[in-house]
Amino acid sequence: MKNARKWMAVFTAAALGIMTGCGAAKEPAMTDEERAAEVAALIDSIYVQERTDETDALCEKAKSAWDALTDAQKELVEGEEADPDYFGRDTGDASKDDPLNEDGIGEKEILVVSFGTSFNDSRVQDIGGIEKAIAAANPDWSVRRAFTAQIIINHVQARDGEKIDNVEQALERAVANGVKQMVVQPTHLMHGAEYDELQDVLTRYSDRFESVAVAEPLLGEVGRDALVINADKKAVAEAITTEAVKDAGYASVSDAAKDGTAFVFMGHGTAHTAKVSYSQMVTQVLRLGYTNVFIGTVEGEPAETDCANVIEDVKAKGFNKVILRPLMVVAGDHANNDMAGEEPDSWKSMFTAAGAFDSVDCQIEGLGRIPAIQEQYVAHTADAIEGKTEAAAGQSGSSAVALADGEYEVRFSTDSSMFKINEAYDDMAKLTVKDGLMTVHISLPSQNIVNLFPGLAEDAQKDGAVLLEPTKDEVTYSDGMTETVNGFDVPVPALDEEFDLALIGTKGKWYDHKVVVASPAS
Repeated sequence: MKNARKWMAVFTAAALGIMTGCGAAKEPAMTDEERAAEVAALIDSIYVQERTDETDALCEKAKSAWDALTDAQKELVEGEEADPDYFGRDTGDASKDDPLNEDGIGEKEILVVSFGTSFNDSRVQDIGGIEKAIAAANPDWSVRRAFTAQIIINHVQARDGEKIDNVEQALERAVANGVKQMVVQPTHLMHGAEYDELQDVLTRYSDRFESVAVAEPLLGEVGRDALVINADKKAVAEAITTEAVKDAGYASVSDAAKDGTAFVFMGHGTAHTAKVSYSQMVTQVLRLGYTNVFIGTVEGEPAETDCANVIEDVKAKGFNKVILRPLMVVAGDHANNDMAGEEPDSWKSMFTAAGAFDSVDCQIEGLGRIPAIQEQYVAHTADAIEGKTEAAAGQSGSSAVALADGEYEVRFSTDSSMFKINEAYDDMAKLTVKDGLMTVHISLPSQNIVNLFPGLAEDAQKDGAVLLEPTKDEVTYSDGMTETVNGFDVPVPALDEEFDLALIGTKGKWYDHKVVVASPAS
C-alpha cells in the first residue's frame, strides 16, 4: 500500500498541475509501469479475507483505477496477488446472478452458505442451481446466500458491482429482519476446515434466534476410516459418474471402460482430518464396480489422491483415454486453472506429459448444476427442518405426566449439530427416573466436550459452579468398530420443554445451548 500511495500522490500532483516551486517544471507524468503498479497495489489491498470499514471504498477505487488504464497498461498489472485477469478475465454475465441478499425475510430462513466463486457463469449455474432447488422445495421459507471467502466477495464486488453477504453480514441481516427459525445449509463437500469455521461463527449467534439447525454437507458424516461408506457418498458417486458418462457420449460407465476411457474426478484436498472422505469416495467407486473412475485432489491430501499417484493408477489399469472433471461444487478457479489450464502444473498438462494417453479432455462443470446433487442438498435441508420441527413440537407436550421410577429410552435434541448424541445411538438416550428426579445419560461423538453445566455459560464460570464431569463410554458402531467417547449424566428439569445446558470444549470456551428431552414413546 506504501507504493500505491506514492504513485497516487505523484499522479494527483501531475493531474492538478501543482508546481514544486516558482517557475519549476511540472512533476513528470506517471509511466505505464507506475500506473499498473498503482492498480496492482489496490487489488492486493482487497485480496484479503477480512472485511473492514474501508472495503467498499477500496473496491470502487481499484475498479476506477483499472478502468483508467490503457489496454497496454493493463497487461503490466502484477502484484503479490494481482494480475490482468483479476478485472480482465471474462467469466460470464454477473447480472444473471441473484446475490439473495434482500431484506423482508420473514420468520423462517434457509441460509445457503458457500465458499464462493468469482466465475460468474459458475456462480449462476452451480451455487445458484442449489439455491434455486432448495427454494423450490421450501416455498414457505426465505432462501438467502452467504459466502465464506471474503477474497471472492471483494473480487465480485470490485469487478462487477455485485455485493454478496459474508456469513456475519447474512446473520446480522436475519437478526434485523426478525428471523426466528434459522436453517443453515452449507454447500461444502465435507466436514472440513471451512465447515468448522462456519460452526464457530454460528455458535456466536445461537442465542439470536429461537432455533438454529445446521444441515449436513454434501458427503454427510466423515466416518472413521477409508472403509466407512454412507448413503450420501454412494449417491454422489453415482450422480457424478452418471453425468460424466453422459457428457462423454457413452451409454454406460462400462461402455466407457471398454473403450479405454477413465474418468478422473479432481477435488480440492485438505490436511484436515476430514480428508478421509476422499479415501472413502475411492472405496465407494470400487464397491460400485466403477473400475475406470478415479479420485484425485489438488492438494494431494490424502497421499493416494496426488496427481502423480492417480496418473500411475490410471496407467496401471490400462486406460488410454482420460476425462478430467471437478469433484467440486463450483467449476471455478481450480477447475479452470488447476485442472484444465495450460500451465505445466495443471492436471491436463501433467496427464498429457505422462505420454501414456491418446487423449486428455476436460469437462468443466461443477457438482452444483447436477440435478441429482441438488436433490442431495434439498434432502439434507429437509432433514434439518424436520429435526428442528420435531424439537419445536416437543415443546408443546405436557411435562406434567409423572413417570414411574425406572429407565426409559428417550430422544435427546439440541439446537445445534455441533452438540449431539453419538451417531451410534440415533439421537436416543437413556432416561433414569428415581424418587421423582430425572437424569438422562448421553454419549457424545468424541471427547472434545470436556464439561457440561445445567444452566447458562456465564453462570458456569462463576465461583462455586458445579460442573458435570464426563464418563468414558465405549460405543460400538454398525461396522463393529468401537470407540471411547465422553458421556454425561444430565439432570432433566422437565420433559418436552427446552432447558439450558452449557458446554466447554478442549479450547476452553463456554457455549450456551438449548436441549429437549422428549417423553418416552408409549
